[in-house]
Amino acid sequence: MKKQINRFWNFSKEENERVLRIEGVIAEETWFQDEISPKQFKAELESGSGDITVWLHSPGGDVFAASQVYNMLRDYDGKVTIKIDGLAASAASVIAMAGDEVLMSPVSLLMLHDPSTVAIGDSEEMQKAITMLAEIKEAIINAYVTKTGLSRNKISNMMTAETWLNSRKAVELGFADKILFEDENIELESLIFSRMAVTNRVLEKLRVTKQQNKISIESLDKRLSLLMNVSSMDSQAREIA
Repeated sequence: MKKQINRFWNFSKEENERVLRIEGVIAEETWFQDEISPKQFKAELESGSGDITVWLHSPGGDVFAASQVYNMLRDYDGKVTIKIDGLAASAASVIAMAGDEVLMSPVSLLMLHDPSTVAIGDSEEMQKAITMLAEIKEAIINAYVTKTGLSRNKISNMMTAETWLNSRKAVELGFADKILFEDENIELESLIFSRMAVTNRVLEKLRVTKQQNKISIESLDKRLSLLMNVSSMDSQAREIA
């Protein structure tokens, strides 16, 4: 019986740009010991060329799937731009670290935490699970460190504390590079809010007005003399009266 792939990804071409959308739970069925799903994803990724934009919105899922997707995107020939438009939590945050450039929506969130699993068996089996989780955590930290440059200890503590990051905090810490849509109104904002821009605009208008209404010194001197004569005549008239 042919295995049915539980897809969490979709490749498309939009306005001459390759687009990959990763949405929902990442591999509801584990990719561990699964050869079909990762092969299908890799085949679709390599079926085209050029830069690719990855729109990411996922609560996380299977860490093995996320790790393989991360590796495939890192190994991709073109530029990979990750755009988080909602949530990149848990395993999805690992995929986010694969971007050459990571952008977050102003209202999006990124979350990292310690890996978890369900295990049954005796104490020896429990210890194996603990050891496995510790190694998985170290592997995940590698991805975060590569992207952010933060210390392993800091990231480890952030994972243990289950850390949620808004877009600005993510950029501040290096998990993301930019915030989506922020550059669209830069010219308008600088015109409205920059005192220097407003001042320069006013001064420029004054300079233009001065050039347009420039009057010679001789003309001004004649006007001044005339005003003084009128004032003197007015004063004499008041004395006679």
